[in-house]
Amino acid sequence: MIKQIFGKLPKKQSPKQSQFDSDASILDLNPNSVNPGPPLPASNGMSPPLAPTVRGSPTLLNYVSACKALPSLSDASSSERQSVFIKKLNLCCVVFDFTDSSLHMEEKDAKRGLLLELLDYFSLVNSKFSEIVMNEITKMLVANLFRALPSMNPDSKLVGEVYDPEDDEPVLEPSWHHLQLVYEFFLRFVSSSETDAKLAKRYIDHSFVLRLLDLFDSEDQREREYLKTILHRIYGKFMVHRPFIRKSINNIFYHFMFESEKHNGIAELLEILGSIINGFALPLKEEHKLFLVRALIPLHKPKQMCAYHQQLSYCVTQFVEKDVKLADTVIRGLLKYWPVTNSSKEVMFISEMEEVLETTLAPEFQRVMVPLFHQIGRCINSFHFQVAERALFLWNNDNIRSLIIQNQDVILPIVLPYIEKSIRCHWNHAVKSLTRNVRKVFMDADQSFFDQCLAKFNEYEAKEKEMLERRVSNWKRLEDIAAAKPLRNEPLPVSIFPSSVAIGS
Repeated sequence: MIKQIFGKLPKKQSPKQSQFDSDASILDLNPNSVNPGPPLPASNGMSPPLAPTVRGSPTLLNYVSACKALPSLSDASSSERQSVFIKKLNLCCVVFDFTDSSLHMEEKDAKRGLLLELLDYFSLVNSKFSEIVMNEITKMLVANLFRALPSMNPDSKLVGEVYDPEDDEPVLEPSWHHLQLVYEFFLRFVSSSETDAKLAKRYIDHSFVLRLLDLFDSEDQREREYLKTILHRIYGKFMVHRPFIRKSINNIFYHFMFESEKHNGIAELLEILGSIINGFALPLKEEHKLFLVRALIPLHKPKQMCAYHQQLSYCVTQFVEKDVKLADTVIRGLLKYWPVTNSSKEVMFISEMEEVLETTLAPEFQRVMVPLFHQIGRCINSFHFQVAERALFLWNNDNIRSLIIQNQDVILPIVLPYIEKSIRCHWNHAVKSLTRNVRKVFMDADQSFFDQCLAKFNEYEAKEKEMLERRVSNWKRLEDIAAAKPLRNEPLPVSIFPSSVAIGS
């Protein structure tokens, strides 16, 4: 009986036999024996391991011969076409090492030919994809797409430095001529009318979407462009995944803002969200308003904002166009994160502020105009001429100029000191000319009120000058008194008793 029990246990293979048997199993055309690629990641969000690579020359020879043994999809009969398609998908699950372009060149060309043939299958299919086919397609996508992303050489940067998209060259994916075909296949699969969303959601599930979102951190922009299009198609086709996709993108933003401050795909994710926000139904849900306040507005703070500001500004203005009452929230948020020492960011903030103000109505404008024009006045006096010019260009916008004139009784006393200072002291002649034009706008709107404000400003300036002269005179008098007394080297007597002031306090 004991012998029968031990006889049922699997025999231990030798190292050499184990290696070749495992490689041969990858090339088995039985769908149940194909290696589906790396396992799904744990819930802690760690990066998935590398997909298996091909090893051993016997396996490589078998791979090429296996590819050639299969008929083309166009030549196969309609009854055999699905079986041939699945076998070719299984062969494409083999992932090669592209770090050395001289290795396995024939095998890589064979796989590329298979991928090109798989792309043509969508023009041949005339019925819904079955569950078996969807399972094999998902295995192939997982094996090829979900991998550890290539990173910069750690020896090329100092410890603690991160990748800067403006200064550093991105690391391109070495397997892109294979990976591009896989992405194109994925895009056609998601876009195909033969893909049943109710059936496909079992395979393109939350775990799959999370791993797809992890790939947005790729430094290769070509990959991020494909990911952007594919995720947008998934969002449109799988309605059940929409709340989860929005929540997962929010989590990426939170991790970027408050932890890592590094992510390569923020611009692409914001571009997807811009299209999503455009489709929000009215009135806006509280969930969407919280997303604006907690995610989009704080995204103005990171120093890498220049890389994604265009997409971020579009998302913010979409919210204001949907609900004009949000203009107050947006403007106060921009003032909260207004840059102090970064002039290029300041120019972007002014441009975004102009887009928001174009759609702002009078009630919301009046609630924020006092802090807003104090900040605009500081921009007018900026020594960086582009910041000053961009702030003065606000008066060229008809909608904004109309709001300013309607509320000039509050705005003119705020900005007039900044205007006069710029005309007198700014070093740039173009800025001075623009400031005079702004000054003329107020004069043409109400000359008497302008003269009244100017008289108050001159009076205030005269008092300030008088106080300054008095302060200088006092210091001069103290200096003369100190100079008249001889300098003594004797130490000052120090009382050992506490002073009456200390006792009283």
